[in-house]
Amino acid sequence: MFRLGVLTGGGDCPGLNAVIQGVVVRALQYGYEVYGIEDGYKGLLYGKARKLSLKDVEDIYWLGGTILGTSRKNPAKSDEELKTVVENVKKLGLNALIIIGGDDTLGAAKKLYDRGVPVVGVPKTIDNDIPLTDYSIGFWTAIETIADALHKLHTTARSHKRVMIAEIMGRYAGWLTLMGGIAGGAHIILIPEKPVDLDEVCRIIKERKERGEPYTLIAVAEGVTVPTTGELVAASTEKDEFGHIRLGGVSKILEDEIKKRTGEEVRSVVLGHIQRGGIPSAYDRVLGIRLGFKSVDLVKEEKFGYVVVVRGMDIIPVKIDEVVSTIRKVPPELHEYINVFTGLY
Repeated sequence: MFRLGVLTGGGDCPGLNAVIQGVVVRALQYGYEVYGIEDGYKGLLYGKARKLSLKDVEDIYWLGGTILGTSRKNPAKSDEELKTVVENVKKLGLNALIIIGGDDTLGAAKKLYDRGVPVVGVPKTIDNDIPLTDYSIGFWTAIETIADALHKLHTTARSHKRVMIAEIMGRYAGWLTLMGGIAGGAHIILIPEKPVDLDEVCRIIKERKERGEPYTLIAVAEGVTVPTTGELVAASTEKDEFGHIRLGGVSKILEDEIKKRTGEEVRSVVLGHIQRGGIPSAYDRVLGIRLGFKSVDLVKEEKFGYVVVVRGMDIIPVKIDEVVSTIRKVPPELHEYINVFTGLY
């Protein structure tokens, strides 16, 4: 009997359960057994897996998060742990692995593949910064969440005649902030790909007030560098197993600087983990099922060392080497949308 393992690694996001349901349904159609690896790579390191039936995944497609659990465990942190993971794959009798995750998770998947583990990847990043895929699972649900939050901030900012700053996820790429900012009508959108000009920001705030718009809503990505120092703002200096610090706090620095320069009342809010939580949108539910089906199809075709990506309306395979260790940034041609709601022309 062919045994297929599936795991979710890194940060959670809406749509993961849809992928899992798609994997199980498709695999059972092919006569495979499916084993869910618990808590991401941590489960592989400690040999934690459970057999999944149709009953186990019934109607999970609309649930947020992941029923398998996840972690930021890096199995490639040491050669010894990588060796243990490879051995546990054999002990569990797994003939192939479907690994759902972002750049770090897929980077580790490539190292497992290089060690002889049959791997197929499904890109997952709330930041939408994995190359060669138009959109990642959960991205558009996050955009809806951000837009809803910004709509709520509009009402309080307008009522109090304040400048409101919303800090949005996005370490190196501003996709969430740009698309969420447009969907939520942010007057100023600040992304990592474009240096922040504080003088310009303050000018827009002042000119909006002069023309009868007494409030301004700013959307800023957490990965925007501080204009006065050129540095990223860290919420903690502690690093995860992939070497990343936790970002957060640039909105507060901007709050203080804008207040000092304009004399306006300024408030900031960090949207945080709210952005990656909740029920997936209809788009992400459908996308998740499709990605799950296609990933199992690649397993059946023995097309290992590939990931399934979205290209237009199609789900296609690309080599895992082509999507890891590279960040997909917002291209310059989309920067013109940053000031679409300034109201100044």
